[in-house]
Amino acid sequence: MSLWRNREIKRFAVAVSVLSTVLVIIGFSSSREAGILVLITAFLLCSTFFAFTAYRYRQIRKLSDYLRRICAGEHSLDIRDNVEGELSILKNEIYKVTLMLSEYNKKLQREKLLLSEHMADISHQLKTPLTSMMVMVDLLGNEDLPPEKRREFTARISSQLKRIEWLVSSLLKMARLDAGVVKMKRERVKVRTLIENALKPLLIPMEVKGITCTVTGQNETLTCDLQWTTEAIINILKNCIEHAPEHGKIEIAAKDNPLYFEIRISDNGPGISKEDLPHIFTRFYRGKNASPDSVGIGLAMAKSIIKEQNGDITVESREGRGTTFFIRLYKAVV
Repeated sequence: MSLWRNREIKRFAVAVSVLSTVLVIIGFSSSREAGILVLITAFLLCSTFFAFTAYRYRQIRKLSDYLRRICAGEHSLDIRDNVEGELSILKNEIYKVTLMLSEYNKKLQREKLLLSEHMADISHQLKTPLTSMMVMVDLLGNEDLPPEKRREFTARISSQLKRIEWLVSSLLKMARLDAGVVKMKRERVKVRTLIENALKPLLIPMEVKGITCTVTGQNETLTCDLQWTTEAIINILKNCIEHAPEHGKIEIAAKDNPLYFEIRISDNGPGISKEDLPHIFTRFYRGKNASPDSVGIGLAMAKSIIKEQNGDITVESREGRGTTFFIRLYKAVV
């Protein structure tokens, strides 16, 4: 960055030169001493100005070099100083922006890695049923295949297709939540309506295992998005049904207080181990007691849904003593 490439500096130099020449002529027209004094004064002022401007250009050149090095990936550079002045303020502001961009870049890298891991998990989850179906389709092409085997393979393919449909649907919902495009409604909902909607698709698996469900606080009213909150509760109930023993029990209790509305869901299953407990809301995580068909996205989706509504889900569990999920929808921003 050259000082004399600046058009404004050139114009200023010409203007100062003309003005100084005029003043020097006027000074010499008065007396020789006045002319010399004006000449020296003009020279010193111009020299001081251009020296200070050159200094500022050197500082700006350092900032430009700093920004180029930042673009090259040297995010650990620090140009802050404690000297008063406009350049110091500019340096400090640039450093703040650099830190923000550095953190943003790290976040993008983490998200990129996480996306890569998720894609690998999704690929694995889809590959297993697809491979199984391809094998069974090949077997169905055998004209000598017994009718009972043909019916068995057809039923298995239907089951695998339903699993893939559920998996893809769940992943699309997770993608919408992650992208922040879901707009949660705030509507007054009866607990009875919410729980009935959540239990409706689960009545058959509960009946097969002989599981009973008791609900308290059905007459309470809460503010939430009915459709998405129902989805969250369904995923939690699925987890409870999966781990509840034959003829087990699930208890649902709702209560209101000045800070939040709470829905508590408990089962009398084997509980969750200490090793698995911190990770049960982690996407694609499967604990040691997970069923073979478990994918590991149900509880992660439930937590995302509740968090989108200014809420949270926590869990308490001890091995051999069942598990309790606490859904809390806060009435103020926390």
